Amino acid sequence: MQSTKSRRKVAPSAAESADSAEKLDQLLLSSAICNGEDVGPFVRKVFTSGKPDTLLQHLRHFSRSKESEIEEVCKAHYQDFILAVDDLRSLLSDVDSLKSSLYDSNTKLQSVGLPLLSSLDAFVEARNVSRNVNLALESVRNCIRLMELCSRSNYHLSSSNFYMALKCVDTIESEFLDKTPSSTLKRMLEKKIPEIRWHIERKVSKEFGDWLVEIRVVSRNLGQLAIGQASSARQREEDLRIKQRQAEEQSRLSLRDCVYALEEEDEDGLGGGVGDDINGGSGFPGVDLTPLYRAYHIHQTLGLEDRFKQYYFENRKLQLTSDFQVSSMTPFLESHQTFFAQIAGFFIVEDRIVRTGGGLISKLEVENLWETAVSKMCSVLEDQFSRMQTANHLLLIKDYVSLLGVTLRRYGYLVDPLLDVLSKHRDKYHELLLSDCRKQIAEALSADKFDQMLMKKEYEYSMNVLSFQIQTSDIIPAFPYVAPFSSTVPDCCRIVRSFIEDSVSFMSYGGQLDFFEVVKKYLDRLLSEALDGALLKLINMSIHGVSQAMQVAANMAVMERACDFFFRHAAQLSGIPLRMVERGRRHFPLCKARDAAEEILSGLLKQKVDGFMTLIENVNWMADEPLPNGNEYVNEVVIYLETLVSTAQQILPPHVLKRVLQDVLSHISEKIVGALLGDAVKRFTVHAIMSIDVDVRLLESFADNQAPLLSDEEANQLKTALAELRQLINLLLSNHPENFLNPVIRERSYNTLDYRKVVAISEKLRDPSERLFGTFGSRGGRQNPKKKSLDALIKRLKDVN
Repeated sequence: MQSTKSRRKVAPSAAESADSAEKLDQLLLSSAICNGEDVGPFVRKVFTSGKPDTLLQHLRHFSRSKESEIEEVCKAHYQDFILAVDDLRSLLSDVDSLKSSLYDSNTKLQSVGLPLLSSLDAFVEARNVSRNVNLALESVRNCIRLMELCSRSNYHLSSSNFYMALKCVDTIESEFLDKTPSSTLKRMLEKKIPEIRWHIERKVSKEFGDWLVEIRVVSRNLGQLAIGQASSARQREEDLRIKQRQAEEQSRLSLRDCVYALEEEDEDGLGGGVGDDINGGSGFPGVDLTPLYRAYHIHQTLGLEDRFKQYYFENRKLQLTSDFQVSSMTPFLESHQTFFAQIAGFFIVEDRIVRTGGGLISKLEVENLWETAVSKMCSVLEDQFSRMQTANHLLLIKDYVSLLGVTLRRYGYLVDPLLDVLSKHRDKYHELLLSDCRKQIAEALSADKFDQMLMKKEYEYSMNVLSFQIQTSDIIPAFPYVAPFSSTVPDCCRIVRSFIEDSVSFMSYGGQLDFFEVVKKYLDRLLSEALDGALLKLINMSIHGVSQAMQVAANMAVMERACDFFFRHAAQLSGIPLRMVERGRRHFPLCKARDAAEEILSGLLKQKVDGFMTLIENVNWMADEPLPNGNEYVNEVVIYLETLVSTAQQILPPHVLKRVLQDVLSHISEKIVGALLGDAVKRFTVHAIMSIDVDVRLLESFADNQAPLLSDEEANQLKTALAELRQLINLLLSNHPENFLNPVIRERSYNTLDYRKVVAISEKLRDPSERLFGTFGSRGGRQNPKKKSLDALIKRLKDVN
């Protein structure tokens, strides 16, 4: 029941809401139409809901409402409209009067304006004629200027002034071609202008081609000129170094005129050279770059700059490639200067073009070409050096390559790879140089006649002695002068000096500044291996007499001074101070040959002495009285030694003579001691020993007599060669021989004696009282105390043994 009631109450409220919605839609539609808004949404809405009639009703309602409003407005403005119609009717008469006055004015105007119109037509026609005349005059003037430009272009073409001809053609094309009134003339210009440009391009290309052919010859000459300039500069530096070395030498000798030599060099060094002009660009002798720059400029004007750059680079690259060709028909030694000069000239020209060519070729492109050239030159040098077997050939090529490096380094090119190749073949060069020097030394030694060298003129002395600083005195001798050495010495010195200079020349300007150690290493090898070995061979195979051995020993003494000069000379050439060389002076490199020479001289002298020592067999060992003047053998030996010294002192230095004499005297001492020890002497008396004592005194006197020739110390050293014999004689003649057993006395007075020899010799000593059958008569008599002491010594020494 309750639910039924509630449904009945809801129905009326829904109808009311529908009416209100309808009114709302009508108001919204009216508002939209009044405001001029789009009614499309309303149309879509009613069609969507399926109620189009409702919209039509609303529209009809709106139109009815507006009709009523229109009627009200018309009613409100009706009176005003009637008044406006009345005003228009009153104006009609005024309009008619205005129309008649306008017609009269027009008639008057027409009658007055006709003469003016005819005058205006005549003016317009005259103005058109004037304009046409001016246009014709302008055309004539353009034609005149065009003809002048054409004539000027032809003139420039005939005089090969292509740039001005192109400027004329460009002016014609840009300023007159479109303004040309004549179509025939215009067609002719359009045809001829490209032909003229093509003709100019062909002409400058031909000139450029001729320049490419000519520049190869010019580059070679330029390269030779630049390298020659570098060589001259190097020679000036060498001359300056020579004068500096002379100044140092003169300063070392406390002379003062060295200053003038250095000042003279300073004055000579003020001038400039061709190389400075080349590098500076103020003078570029023999090179005309005008055809190249003109061709480049013309191609720039033609708009073909990039194409010309490429064409230039490719052609120059081809030329450089052809320059790399090494002819197999011509030895490289003969063609290397042309080969390197051509490349040097090429890059000197390119450096000039980079700096003045206005971008024709870039620095990077030139550097790439240089890298290619360096690589090719290095490969060529490697190949050629590997084939060469002559040191002088390597030196010639190395010198020229180093000059090439100096020349091109001035232009900013990196030449280190070339210098590395030279350094790489340093060992091979020195091995070849050593081989050549070995042959020269062998030839020089084989030609030696072991005679003292005779010099008749001062220049010979200067050339053979002073130049190697082997003189013993600063005083120039009288001529003719007989030197203490044979011709082998200056010959070998010249060979060694040449080796040093060639070695320094190869090492110089090769990128290595401190190369003295390298030069010294190979100099040591030359002296200690080649020269020392050759001298050893000569000594062992060719020396057969005392005079020859003495001459060789004298030569070795001179060579010892020469070796000091060699190392000083190498240091000077290498730019090393002499004090460093003197501080690091090493042993004599020819010591083996020197020792062998002195040994063979001593051996030959010993053989001579042995011939005289055979007379010792004639000694009366059982003499009853001593010989006051010594035995015969020693007199012969002393006479021979004095004769020897008188001859040897003329050629042998004192220290060498001292060593030889010391060896000979030591040999004589050994021979006498050996005779006492030998089986030939069974017994000897004190008187025989006294005679031997006289012999020893004669030998010691000979040694003392050498004091004017030697120093006192060296003369005493000569006597030490007789020390064993002297101590033995002193012991045998001593009244107290048992003192030999005293260590202190033995060390002081008998330090050279061997106790075994003392025992053997002492046993042979016979007492003077012992005669034939003397033992029977003296049996039970008193024994000699000296003999007793000696017997005790012998017994003690035997016990020790």
